[in-house]
Amino acid sequence: MSRLLGELEVGPQGLGCMGMSEFYGVGDESESIAVIHRALELGVTLLDTADMYGPYTNEELVGRAIAGRRSDVVLATKFGIVREPGGSRGIRGDREYVRSSVEGSLKRLGTDVIDLYYLHRVPADTPIEETVGAMAELVTEGKVRFLGLSEAGASTLRRAHAVHPITALQSEWSLWSRDIEAEIVPTARELGIGLVPYSPLGRGVLTGRFTSAKDFGEGDFRVVAQPRFSGSNLDANLKMVEDLRALAAERGVTAGQLALAWVQHRGNDVVPIPGTKRIKYLEENVAAASLELSADDLAAIEAAVPASAVAGDRYPDMSTVGR
Repeated sequence: MSRLLGELEVGPQGLGCMGMSEFYGVGDESESIAVIHRALELGVTLLDTADMYGPYTNEELVGRAIAGRRSDVVLATKFGIVREPGGSRGIRGDREYVRSSVEGSLKRLGTDVIDLYYLHRVPADTPIEETVGAMAELVTEGKVRFLGLSEAGASTLRRAHAVHPITALQSEWSLWSRDIEAEIVPTARELGIGLVPYSPLGRGVLTGRFTSAKDFGEGDFRVVAQPRFSGSNLDANLKMVEDLRALAAERGVTAGQLALAWVQHRGNDVVPIPGTKRIKYLEENVAAASLELSADDLAAIEAAVPASAVAGDRYPDMSTVGR
């Protein structure tokens, strides 16, 4: 039941660890570690983190969780988003930063090799050839096994892949985020690059668990910073999910399972990484990988949540994604 990202073999579904440390309300480290251990028991092998989550604390948490179990894990992390004092962010991909970033990640994760190392965002001021060239040096040195990009456009994928094989592209992909399907997915498949959808549950909205802004925790960055979760946009998007909930109820599953199964059916080169801090939701997510959907089922799901009807952009500034 495993899937291939390029030449990297992983389970059919990974686990996004970001929310265990930040962004989606307060986390509990012991519970998060229990979730990671349960994921490994259920056959989840791909664990996804990044140095900017926390910052840094999420890598440390994952490192503690996999201590003594490193051989059970395909470990993925990301670099490139720089969080400055005061809350501002930048993007770097210069050779010096690549090399300093990997050393920090290796130490925090408690490992001597990262299985899949992503450039988190494509910088505007550094040629992708320079960044990927520096990342390729890490492969030669044995510090990294495979390379990936996150939120890269089709032309960037081609230029990067010409320098060193790119194993995976991590981009947002779900029922309500389908913009990569027109050009980016076909390019990735032409080049043999696997696809790792993050936020395959629409940052939680497609689970059907939210009914208003009050359901989100205090300081939750979705409501604070993302256009799709503000004011009338959120009201419209939550109403749209009602049809998905009804469809799921007819089939005896949750709305989240139906939405996640839709992503799983995008192809055998697709490995979504839903995130959660709760064992209950982890088990629901993993079960979704086994759901069989017919062509009629897929059409009904897409009709329930038409991407064209989603209100609001994914990010306030979309200029930093899809370069």
